[in-house]
Amino acid sequence: MSDSPAGRLQALFEGHRLTPTQRRIAHCMVRRAADVPFLSSVELAELAGVSQPSVTRFAVALGFDGYPALRRHLRESVPVAAEERAEHNEYQQAVLGEIENLQHLAELLADPSPVERAGRLLAASRPLPVLGLRAASSQARGFAYFAGKVHPDVRLLDEGGSMLDDRLDAAVRAGATALLCFALPRHPREVVDALAYARTAGLAVVTVAESAFAPVAAHSDLLIPAAVGTGLAFDTACAPMLLGRVLLEAMADELPDAQARLEEFDVKAAARGLFVD
Repeated sequence: MSDSPAGRLQALFEGHRLTPTQRRIAHCMVRRAADVPFLSSVELAELAGVSQPSVTRFAVALGFDGYPALRRHLRESVPVAAEERAEHNEYQQAVLGEIENLQHLAELLADPSPVERAGRLLAASRPLPVLGLRAASSQARGFAYFAGKVHPDVRLLDEGGSMLDDRLDAAVRAGATALLCFALPRHPREVVDALAYARTAGLAVVTVAESAFAPVAAHSDLLIPAAVGTGLAFDTACAPMLLGRVLLEAMADELPDAQARLEEFDVKAAARGLFVD
């Protein structure tokens, strides 16, 4: 488990059966992992959108006497690196935070079995719908762009609205068996609804989200977490992007003609003078 703030929190929550409200608090804490040791119960409640007593009950559910004991535990476990980071400006801190997120992802990938399982599910789905709305649309689009070079039928779903379920239905009718979803904060309600609908339609849902406690977790068959950075006004998503490329590699490994497709593309690209380098 990573020694990053988010990694330590994930380890703290593992093995506990949490209520939906408590999962919401946990999700908020993971997102604000670096700040949580210094927040009051009232401040954490406001950030999570719950009541202050809910925060107290959450701490007790984790085995602490109350929230002050939980906060004291978190403060005592703050690594020296976090104290040293205070010497850097806000832009440097944002970069250092993303480095921690990538280190956490690297440690998570020490067990490659979830990614390998995801690769098999994605490779076997013909077509393969890839969903990502709002903040996650760029992640979905990037994956779909490269996946289209090795997978015979990738369908990008990066626009919401009333036709989203129709496009899921069309994918299922065409033979789709799995859906890849990129889900990043803030989570649009229609993404949660779309995943619920996809599962009722028979699709296995593979999700990249910033936390195992994200709202989409309940509607995912396989969720692989990759933390986002929260040090700037808008979240940064280096780890989810890299995880997307890792999933792409795992999927390509399961496609016997992936290399032939890449070579065919290179030949056509050269004939068309597609690239200047």
